[in-house]
Amino acid sequence: MDVLKKGFSIAKEGVVAAAEKTKAGVEEAAAKTKEGVMYVGTKTKEGVQSGVNTVAQKTTDQANTAADAAVAGANEVSEKAVEGLEQAVAATGLEDPMAEVEITKTEEGAEEAAEVAQ
Repeated sequence: MDVLKKGFSIAKEGVVAAAEKTKAGVEEAAAKTKEGVMYVGTKTKEGVQSGVNTVAQKTTDQANTAADAAVAGANEVSEKAVEGLEQAVAATGLEDPMAEVEITKTEEGAEEAAEVAQ
């Protein structure tokens, strides 16, 4: 009977030791799992932020390119319109109304400058 008691006692100690090791192993595994999940989450967040920043930058670049093209196109259209108007005026033999405006502005500016000087 003592042999059985001693055997069960040893078995009990083995089960307790195994349970404690299992508990310690589970705690360590949980800690490492948490650490791994946090690492993946951080890297995913960084990747998403980087991706969003890249998309935003490319969108800004494309918008600037489109705006530059629109401005260039508008400038080209206005230049062609002015050239066409000049050609039409020259073809009809009419005087250049813009030259008269410039002369008038220059005369007014000279008069104002003379008044200020006095």
